[in-house]
Amino acid sequence: MVFLSFVPTFALGFFYTDLSYFLTTVKGLPLYFTGEVITVMGVSMVGASVPFGILADRYGRRKFVLIGNLLASATLASFALTANPAELILAAIVEGSTEAAFASASTALLAEKAGETSMTPAFSLAAFVQSVSFGLSGFAIPLVLVFEWLGLGVSQAHVALFLILAGLSVAITPLLFKISESKTSARARSVREFVPKRSRGVLTKYLVTSILIAFGAGLFVPLMTQWFKLRFGVPDTYSGPIIGVSGFLIAAFTLTAPSLARRFGLVVSVVLTQGLSMVFMLAVPISPTFPIAGGVYIARTFMMNVASPLGGSLIMGLVDQDERGAAAGINAALTKLPNSISTVIGSSMMNAGFLELPFYIASVLYITSISMFWVFFRKAKAPGEAQEVHIRR
Repeated sequence: MVFLSFVPTFALGFFYTDLSYFLTTVKGLPLYFTGEVITVMGVSMVGASVPFGILADRYGRRKFVLIGNLLASATLASFALTANPAELILAAIVEGSTEAAFASASTALLAEKAGETSMTPAFSLAAFVQSVSFGLSGFAIPLVLVFEWLGLGVSQAHVALFLILAGLSVAITPLLFKISESKTSARARSVREFVPKRSRGVLTKYLVTSILIAFGAGLFVPLMTQWFKLRFGVPDTYSGPIIGVSGFLIAAFTLTAPSLARRFGLVVSVVLTQGLSMVFMLAVPISPTFPIAGGVYIARTFMMNVASPLGGSLIMGLVDQDERGAAAGINAALTKLPNSISTVIGSSMMNAGFLELPFYIASVLYITSISMFWVFFRKAKAPGEAQEVHIRR
């Protein structure tokens, strides 16, 4: 399941890495409209995540992984083939819905396959593979230079790359049928029973901290290729690989996540890695050159994202087993919405020339989130983590 997610993640990583540059510089649309497109994707994901998470628990998580992958491939092609604002907004609605289906179902299915004692290593392996695929997607952007060398224009070269990646994502679908899924009594229950009531308290605390991080990240992360263009005048063929390098470093360091969890515990490991990322994030806007800014951004990105599998393992271990799909859907929804809303704010700031301000506002939000996470979860241990500690003793 983990390795079959490589190609869909590769396509999605390319899409998000290059979207702001592609719509603004290649297609000539206003930067604020790019922010609106990303917001629509987020709102759509919010509206679809909870229902899809509940339905995946009831009717089968693998089905929603398959459907999400197919429709995501179609929307990738749609973004490539049109510059019509109305059509792009429609494609954004579909993209958000398909991302919701894939994210909520795949997270719950991975937790099911891993079991309690192997959840942290499983989430770390998934993060490793996803980070590698994300890193490679950044290096795929310079392939537009090859297409240009073959005689295509800049716009045609970008469109060709979008279509190729959409085709590869579709091609992986038959292999996803190889993923098995356990048959439980959950499918005979009422849909109402799948709303996470037993896990509501711990999920609410986790969501509060995640929403603050998501809002801060949305101010600049989806816009970095265009930010590098505005700040240093570099095209996506240069900034894309820089972002890709961060993916490789994330992959390397996520392999250390189980060791960090065993040594310090899940909660302390999350706080340490996210806290260290703050130093590098504050250095990005004051960096004098593109190489320095790129290097600092790489450090910020991999330190921040090392915490992702740790946090995912923690929350999936703390919520009730039968509520994992719904919990994953709610988490994906309520973190995607603030991320998307703040992208409009961040793009407006950048469009007005305030290139440093998004980073400073994000820093305040990150510090608040990390502090609250420590207060909420400093004594918490996931079931698998508790067992690992007992075995070591």
